[in-house]
Amino acid sequence: MMSALFRAPRRYGGAPSPAVRATGGRITHAFSTEGKRRVMSGFRKFILRGNLVDLAVAVVIGTQFSALVKQFVDSFINPLLSLVGGKPNFDGLVLHVGRTSFKYGAFLTVAISFLISAAVVYFVIVLPVARLLRLFERDVEATERECPECTRNIPIRARRCPECTAEIVAPGPTRTVPAPR
Repeated sequence: MMSALFRAPRRYGGAPSPAVRATGGRITHAFSTEGKRRVMSGFRKFILRGNLVDLAVAVVIGTQFSALVKQFVDSFINPLLSLVGGKPNFDGLVLHVGRTSFKYGAFLTVAISFLISAAVVYFVIVLPVARLLRLFERDVEATERECPECTRNIPIRARRCPECTAEIVAPGPTRTVPAPR
């Protein structure tokens, strides 16, 4: 027995089903040409949304950046560490409990490699970029100020605070924000 949505109009008398009346006599469902167009249109909108494209670009760039950092660590950091204390390789560490063996040495090797990579990324990339961004932000004009009543940040040209609805005195001349130290 077909549901009311997909029931065809009766051929020999009687009224057509409500679903057929609602579509103007056409029978539509997901597998019809019209239904496929609607589904593909929605899929196309989903794929071409900005967030999804941005995410795809971020994944590709992140993968390439990961390969770059791994190669940097393998080429420069690990040889420097091996000069001091040998290459960190704990793959041989195994804990035997009954007939089961826990190879925790491989995990330790990967964990130490992760910590070294994270330290390299932080000290070689994050700190210099943060310092460079502070240099660029040094002489930026202030765009917000604090409300004198509730201390919420509001735009400089605001006449009333959106939080406490206090009237704000007209702003004075704009000033530059000093760089944080």
